[in-house]
Amino acid sequence: MARTRDWKGHLKLSLVTARVSLTAATTQSRKIRFHLINRDTGNRVEARYFDSKTHRPVSERNEVKGFPKDGAEDDFVLLDDDEIDSAALESTRTINIEAFVPAGSVAWIWYEKAHFLKPDDDLSEEAYGVILQSMREHQVLGIARLVLYGRERAVLLEPLRNGIILWTLRYGETVRGPVVDLHKLPKPDAAAMTKLEKTIEKKCGTWRPSLVKDPMQKRLSDIVKAHRDDLRPAKAPAHTPPAKTGRIVDITEALRNSLRNP
Repeated sequence: MARTRDWKGHLKLSLVTARVSLTAATTQSRKIRFHLINRDTGNRVEARYFDSKTHRPVSERNEVKGFPKDGAEDDFVLLDDDEIDSAALESTRTINIEAFVPAGSVAWIWYEKAHFLKPDDDLSEEAYGVILQSMREHQVLGIARLVLYGRERAVLLEPLRNGIILWTLRYGETVRGPVVDLHKLPKPDAAAMTKLEKTIEKKCGTWRPSLVKDPMQKRLSDIVKAHRDDLRPAKAPAHTPPAKTGRIVDITEALRNSLRNP
């Protein structure tokens, strides 16, 4: 998913409006990424679209989105980008809080991606602070809609001590029901519970980001570094001057002597 850069707009609650900017709270910039390469030429490989029947390449101007008609595998309703855009929000630059729900009432499974929401200028700090403080005092979360990453999304605004976090929410049709009914599980064994409690107490510690560090990135980095080192030219051996013998040898005279005495 692409990072949201320099998103600027307005946060609105009733008559209170603040200019705000939005920044993704997480980043993939440090993750090792690979290109697809043609082994024979060493060139990068380009992705192209081909017609599934004619197997001919399709130009970008002929690419259009389609939805299959009922009962038809190869018959589609074609939609232009303008038609799809018309179904989006009228304003893509306003976070209009539509409703509030009690803090803690939204299950973790609905949360998708976190963003920092902050006032964008000095004049907006007061309005931003009023909205933040009001939500904190009433212990509520705000629900709104916003166009992010090329599509309309439901978002949740969570007031924290240092500001407002905006979460994109998963769509209702993408969230499955629980796979385990806790009410049907057998009663835990007391001895097993006591043993596990001691294990948990022993393993308890302070949260630190290194607990969730991706070990594969470190291993990939070591592999890439090893390949880079192999490609570096070996250092030329240091020149060692010939050992001094205490006398200067005349090469021409030495050749003459070897000819006289074969």
